[in-house]
Amino acid sequence: MILVVAAELGIFGGLLWLMLAPLIVIWRQRAQIVAKPRIAAVAAAVIVLLTVAFLIIIRGSGNRVASGNGAHGACLLPYFPVEVSMSSLLFVFAILLYVLVLIILFAFGINFFYLAVVTARTNHSDPTPPPMASKPFVSVQLPIFNELYVAERLIDSVSRFDWDPDKLEILVLDDSADETRDIVARAVERLKQQGVNIRHIQRTDRAGYKAGALAAGMALSQAPFIAYFDADFVPPRDFLLKTIPHFADDKLAFIQTRWGHINRDYSLLTFLQGLAIDAHFVVEQFARSRAGHWFNFNGTAGVWRREAIKDAGGWKQDTLTEDLDLSYRAFLKGWTALYLRDVVTPAELPVTFSAYQRQQHRWAKGSLECARKLLPQVWSAPIGLSRKLEATFHLTGYSIHLFMFVLLLVYPAVILYSQQFPGLLTLYGVGALLSLSGLAPTMYFTLAQRELGNGWLRKIPAILFIMALGAGMMTNTVRAAWEIVTGRGASFERTPKFGVANNNEAWVNKKYQLRLDFWIVLEFFVAGWSLLTMIYACRTSNWVTALYVGIFFVGAVFVSGLSIAQNLQVRHHRKKTLVAPA
Repeated sequence: MILVVAAELGIFGGLLWLMLAPLIVIWRQRAQIVAKPRIAAVAAAVIVLLTVAFLIIIRGSGNRVASGNGAHGACLLPYFPVEVSMSSLLFVFAILLYVLVLIILFAFGINFFYLAVVTARTNHSDPTPPPMASKPFVSVQLPIFNELYVAERLIDSVSRFDWDPDKLEILVLDDSADETRDIVARAVERLKQQGVNIRHIQRTDRAGYKAGALAAGMALSQAPFIAYFDADFVPPRDFLLKTIPHFADDKLAFIQTRWGHINRDYSLLTFLQGLAIDAHFVVEQFARSRAGHWFNFNGTAGVWRREAIKDAGGWKQDTLTEDLDLSYRAFLKGWTALYLRDVVTPAELPVTFSAYQRQQHRWAKGSLECARKLLPQVWSAPIGLSRKLEATFHLTGYSIHLFMFVLLLVYPAVILYSQQFPGLLTLYGVGALLSLSGLAPTMYFTLAQRELGNGWLRKIPAILFIMALGAGMMTNTVRAAWEIVTGRGASFERTPKFGVANNNEAWVNKKYQLRLDFWIVLEFFVAGWSLLTMIYACRTSNWVTALYVGIFFVGAVFVSGLSIAQNLQVRHHRKKTLVAPA
């Protein structure tokens, strides 16, 4: 009974939020809306419809009369004299919301299948570039902020690039505020003495964060091509030889290479991350690139044409994913891009869950910011419908977590009403069928490992567990969406790296440890809600729902449990260090 009451209250609260959220967005974008009559008309219609719906619900829950059938209220509109009960409204809303969310998730699942089919049916070899008549001048730029464990490793790797020394410059864009500055200064001075054209750039402030550093680096160089690498990457010596020749195509804006993994086998967490990143680069990026759809520069391990950056408006700081933003602005200007799957640039994966969570939060928030900013431009661009649809799936990819969260909240009500109204079981069965699209990501990950020839069969258990990890990470995206709507949250948060590559290297004794995040409370809520819903589903013999909700439960327990365990591990190490004899 408690769960049912909680479900109805949760659904009613969710309804109010779904009504208020569009109004908040309309208010925040009021200047742009007023300037465009068509958008203003649509906004006005949305406000009227939401107001009417809200008043219906308010009236439906008031004017109660004693009745064996529950509380009733008069319908607001005189043309509909039928009495509407609160329970009926919740029933209609729950079922409509359930079906709507399943259809949206089903659409995403179909898109996953589409990208997988494109990958499986396409020639996997990278295109062969024409020979270079002469090597162009290239600027290699390294944005760094407090990276004392990995900065020197990156600088040394790019200094070994196989390229004419007089046609290469290295700019270390160092915004660090700790001893990283001294490490970088020593490394730069050492390489200068060896004849390397390298400069140590230090800004007086961090305006614009990474985007600001990239904009500053671009202003300091006139090189026609700029290669970018984050601090946790170790690019191969022949990186420029494998990428720059492709810029013979005058319309090519940027080249993105595939990420490799230095420490994939360090832990279960890094192994799961490796599988997920492989799926993104081996299937998603590859399929979009080869099928002629728009895809994004991933912020590192790639090369940009300077002219394209300028034409697209330069690096901007109004989103947390300046790389995704610039990529789409370049496409909107008519530029093209190339993804090279055979060129692999190794990188260090986050070894702590808090670092991984922060990274994913930044990517989720930045992607949703870009969707809000760029989708209107995408749909008004003179491109085909298929490109517009694929761009929409791409930019809103993280919204899958939001729809999963809504689905989790509405499950108890759907179970309840399916018991009260047996005729609903047919619709419920259709919902279960649509939910099978949730298996699409599993096929996605499996295909990536098969393409790489990495023994995909033995990785099936880990691939299945990624479903639970993804479900557990949905609270991270809910937080990102909340911060976007409310305008709260930090503008930029770096992902700590510890220079850990081998299993015998420790991370607990390193700096940059993150505190336990308060949002873990939401993970506890999801775990508790999922457990109660799973029990309820089992007691009513809704086994398919119990299975799905069980995945949510395992994911929430895993992410919250790992966060707490690693936090306690750091605390234990610090205590032991404090009491250790001198």
